[in-house]
Amino acid sequence: MGWLGQGLSVQFLTLLLVSAGCAGAGIHGSPDGSCIPTSCAAAGKNCGTISDGCGAMLGCGTCVPPQTCGGGGTANVCGAGMCTPTTCAAQSKNCGSISDGCSEVLDCGSCSPPETCGGGGTANVCGRPQSDITVTPRAVGLTTTQRQQFQATMQASSVPVTWSVDGVVGGNASVGSISSAGLYAPPNAAGRHNVTATSIADPSKSGTASVAVTDYPGTFTFHNDNQRTGQNLRELALTPAVVNQDRFGKLFSCPIDGYAYAQPLYVANVSIGGGFRNVVYVATEHNTLYAFDADANPCIEVWPHQTLGGSVPPVDTGETGDVVPEIGITSTPVIDPETGTLYVAAKTKEAGPTYVHRLHAIDIATGAEKFGGPVELAAAGFDPLPHLQRPALLLNGGTVYVAFGSHGDNNSWHGWVFGYNAITLAQIFAWSSTNLGSNSQGAIWQSGNGPAADSDGNIYLETGNGDFDPSVGSYGDSVIKLSPTGAVLDYFTPYNEADLNAADIDLGSGGPIVLPDQTGPTPHLVLATGKTGILYVLDRDNMGQKGAVADDQIVQSVGVQPNLTDTGGMFGQPAYWNGNLYAVAIDDYAKAFTLLDGTVSDVPISQSATPFAYPGATPAVSAFGASNGVVVRVVAIVWTMRPAHTTTGRTRRPARW
Repeated sequence: MGWLGQGLSVQFLTLLLVSAGCAGAGIHGSPDGSCIPTSCAAAGKNCGTISDGCGAMLGCGTCVPPQTCGGGGTANVCGAGMCTPTTCAAQSKNCGSISDGCSEVLDCGSCSPPETCGGGGTANVCGRPQSDITVTPRAVGLTTTQRQQFQATMQASSVPVTWSVDGVVGGNASVGSISSAGLYAPPNAAGRHNVTATSIADPSKSGTASVAVTDYPGTFTFHNDNQRTGQNLRELALTPAVVNQDRFGKLFSCPIDGYAYAQPLYVANVSIGGGFRNVVYVATEHNTLYAFDADANPCIEVWPHQTLGGSVPPVDTGETGDVVPEIGITSTPVIDPETGTLYVAAKTKEAGPTYVHRLHAIDIATGAEKFGGPVELAAAGFDPLPHLQRPALLLNGGTVYVAFGSHGDNNSWHGWVFGYNAITLAQIFAWSSTNLGSNSQGAIWQSGNGPAADSDGNIYLETGNGDFDPSVGSYGDSVIKLSPTGAVLDYFTPYNEADLNAADIDLGSGGPIVLPDQTGPTPHLVLATGKTGILYVLDRDNMGQKGAVADDQIVQSVGVQPNLTDTGGMFGQPAYWNGNLYAVAIDDYAKAFTLLDGTVSDVPISQSATPFAYPGATPAVSAFGASNGVVVRVVAIVWTMRPAHTTTGRTRRPARW
């Protein structure tokens, strides 16, 4: 099969869970500073640990087996069955300690002064008495070239104040400067800072806003990097303390002219018109490319959107259930920040009719074509109409890699990978995943996930169902390692490939991840998955090829949600961060696994409270390195999107951005 998979790659994201250790504890207080603690009996609880509402924890006892704490579905009440723990985010709490409803205690973080935990009158929520000064916006993320205007009010009225940054009146070059009118200019280095407004008339009254100055250069490719780990390690603004129902939500939306199956990309500090702008690039199935100012509300296009040719009606391909209601730009583009170039592939219907795939090189500052482009994506034996350019583009070592699957199981198709010189746009190679002598199939679709690259420039990808016979160059349902110029170096094929092929259980519904080097006997790993719902942990130096009766020749097989149907398992890829893997299969919970010394835990160490329906999800992670750099706790947020549309069979309707 070579159809679409996840049509909602990233677009706008929904908070799933907050991972390990929001440290800190606060003191709950009512607006007048008093607090009356509750009791287990008064709260109707008889097990586990709960907050007394005033900063302390109460032990409410244990349950008599086989009952468990929360097992009946009510937190901290004994009942039959297993208990699913809650999270701080699910309870809309962002400070202090609360019960997880299953006998454990959650640490929800701490507050930034002058806010205190419960200070606004809501237990375990940061706040302050309304008599204090309010600074807006309360939290903001800035690049080093941006400015931010702050406002200070008391009981909704403006008030004369003195502005300071990290305790320095007016700020300085290290922390950023702020004018007497509240205009803040950040320093040249990344970091977190507090902007404080102090009443001139009553210096005991003040308010503070948090500023995260980021040096994050941008999201240039699908799933954040060429290894496809999904991790952003330069996130300073979005921390568990601010990502909650009170402080995090939709800022604005911008209209576009078609469905966006491609992940939007982002570049910071683009030089445009004599100034700098942060820009979000969005591609649609109408073959239109947009460049929006990431900070402007209402929306501003930094250059007029470009239409790269007429789109293709799905009926022309023989498949009306994968890409709807038109086919244009389906894959995620890729950006070269060094040359300021965005590479994007568009499918068009032209006079005749004829059908063409083209690779465009677009100037990110102007929207103009570069390098004499576009160029046609073509090769001997390649029929453009039945082939779907679904996988995200990859730019690695000066080569743009473009991969193809098919529109459903229709017509005659193969998996393809093309390589083009990033500057001349000349074709370097064209490789097919199966023999061209027949309809050998082996589509490369990966649910929109792109090919991955290792530090040596080798390329990793997955194929769908099709012929498997390496002696004639056919690699259906396999993980392939290609050289930078398209030669097969190694592969892995599940031992039950013939059964998978017959039942349309594509391995290629997932995308590979090149994992960071590990300690232990197998330092170089690549992770693959697919409709089987299994994580295949492979040695990049010896991928194992195909076993006779089992997959015991590879490093490891770990079941996420083992599956033997054509619409189950994983339609995407996991994310990696700091020795953890996060995976979301269809009709399954979001699960976290550990990766230690090259070994993945056999069972998840935690999971979400609710499952995810079709098509599952491809998570991403935002963090600041492996810790927040201030204390020893580890802080990160795992993001995913729960589709808001319904599906019937293989038809899906993605939301607009």
